[in-house]
Amino acid sequence: MVGSKGPILAAVIPTLNEEEYIGECLNSLISQSLDSTKYMIMVLDGGSSDNTTRIVNESIDRSKEIGGPKIVILDNPGRHVAEARNIALDSLPTSVTLMVELIGHCTVPENHLEKRLEVWNNLVNESDKNIAALGVKVLPSTGQKNVVETWIESALSSKLGSGSGQFDNFSGISKTKVPAFCMHSRKAVESVDGWDTDFITSQDSDLSMRLIKEGYELYRTDATFVNMVKRSNFTSWLKMGYRYGFWRTKTNQKHKMRISKREFLPWFGFLITVGLIISGFQFWFVPLSMYSLVLLVEAINFSLKWRNISIIFGLPLCLISLHITFSLGLLMGYFRKGKASNDR
Repeated sequence: MVGSKGPILAAVIPTLNEEEYIGECLNSLISQSLDSTKYMIMVLDGGSSDNTTRIVNESIDRSKEIGGPKIVILDNPGRHVAEARNIALDSLPTSVTLMVELIGHCTVPENHLEKRLEVWNNLVNESDKNIAALGVKVLPSTGQKNVVETWIESALSSKLGSGSGQFDNFSGISKTKVPAFCMHSRKAVESVDGWDTDFITSQDSDLSMRLIKEGYELYRTDATFVNMVKRSNFTSWLKMGYRYGFWRTKTNQKHKMRISKREFLPWFGFLITVGLIISGFQFWFVPLSMYSLVLLVEAINFSLKWRNISIIFGLPLCLISLHITFSLGLLMGYFRKGKASNDR
């Protein structure tokens, strides 16, 4: 460990088989406008079997050559994100007071860390509350996308598929329960004993709930953003929907304040329709017709806005499958224990 004259901020990146993306992720962090002595990068690798660690080590050498930030790579025997971030919490230099939580398949703009610090400092100076986290917007990746990726991006950009978490479309600076890609106060995270390793997914949502219970405030800003690679094929999209629903139930069970009635609307619609059919109601199809009409209007809107005719078919398909898989995950979360996902 180094003394108080070291970096004040650390970008923390858990990885597992991220060879396709980790190089670009690190490049975006190495070239930040923030003084390279003020921040560092810590990669926690969960036992990658591809070229992830080789690429990270190449980035370490390149950053040294150009006078960039210090990059450290450590092993994460627990493999999962919560374990990785706890290792970072214990291993970062004592000078680091802020931790920016990123992932291997994302990139950030050149002024990302500088903007984070600027907004954070303004919030701290203007508030008499304890601020624990500052989230940002999540935007699509900048690379070329296939047809399915475009459909998925449109679904997550729609209010019918974005939810209130990392895919929410918001503007300005505001308090929130679920900030995405947080910059955390290290002191605040330590005060609640770090990340709960029982959460293989939704570990950040669980942490946010515990911080709020301890009296901390969480914020989000649109002053900067993260470009995130999402899903590139329909199978991984289905698995993601189920996984998010499953772990949402686990979070809801532990933190009642996280429950959102909106997330149960597909179940309400399904049960109402079944009830109408069983009762012999002549117009049992009305709820289903209204749902279909809303999807069609949304699809036409996005196809015109994005100038892509295939979205008229792809957006409803992605939204219907998301609503189904997420709802099934919500239900199964009450009956099964969680295990590591394979949708990456």
